[in-house]
Amino acid sequence: MSNKFKRNFLHELNSRFGRTRKLSNSLSLFEVPDYNTRVYIRYSKVHGRSKSLYGLRSEDLKQLEGLNSFICFIWDTQTEPLFIPFSEFEDIFQELIPASDGQYKVLIFHQTDQHELYIANAGKFNVESYFGWKYLESRVNLTERTDIPDFTHSQVQTLIGSIGNIKGFDVWIPPIDRSRLDWNMTSEFKCIAELPSRYEKINGIIREIDVIWVKRGSSDLLAMFEVEHSTPIYSGLLRFNDLYLVEPHLKARFSIISNDLRKGLFLKQINRPTFQSSGLTQLCNFLEYKDVYSWFGRTKN
Repeated sequence: MSNKFKRNFLHELNSRFGRTRKLSNSLSLFEVPDYNTRVYIRYSKVHGRSKSLYGLRSEDLKQLEGLNSFICFIWDTQTEPLFIPFSEFEDIFQELIPASDGQYKVLIFHQTDQHELYIANAGKFNVESYFGWKYLESRVNLTERTDIPDFTHSQVQTLIGSIGNIKGFDVWIPPIDRSRLDWNMTSEFKCIAELPSRYEKINGIIREIDVIWVKRGSSDLLAMFEVEHSTPIYSGLLRFNDLYLVEPHLKARFSIISNDLRKGLFLKQINRPTFQSSGLTQLCNFLEYKDVYSWFGRTKN
């Protein structure tokens, strides 16, 4: 624990939550006794300004099971720590086999508009809603936790569109869906009338995407979101796959949004041979409704 970033993190953790205790047989596992919480601290430099690499020891993860516990990812250019709640990813790690060194390999991808967690042999997950000390405080102090409402398809479109608008992007939502957007949830924003003409040969496909972020003043597609509220997740993945096969140089990131009960189905589908072969497995992440809600709350403040 000689790294200065880890030392600074531990100092802040102690000042906010009281004394911490390092667990035996690990250099990176700490317990916050007053809150019955465990924190697993991992640090990496950012490589090539786009990603940081981490190893998670299987023996350390076992000590997080069944507890209010978090994997904290730290990197050298960070402004706020990233706290991944282990309970929301525990089932994924249980189905994976660690590498020969006993570690699960994970990456954090640092993009201008969002951060993604990539778990080797599992998939990508948007983690924007897990940033900051306020997030950790809300999770260790259960009295401050926010109840997540039951969202409709249109309300999720509204939230994702609003996040993109706040970030300064142009937003595309299919015209047929725009009258159903819920302006009780967000400030009203305008959607662009047409998609960039350079995508004319795939226009019939991308016009149906639930939400698209476009770099303002350009024709660059930055992110695409499919809300699979009741429709099969596989249908959204096929649409993304068709786009990527037709436009392999497309730099947009793809996200499937659904409820937490369908995360396992997403992982099973995204790791099908057809998506591994095309490369979509490496590009598409999963986002739960509650993550969208938290991401919106963090973005608008």
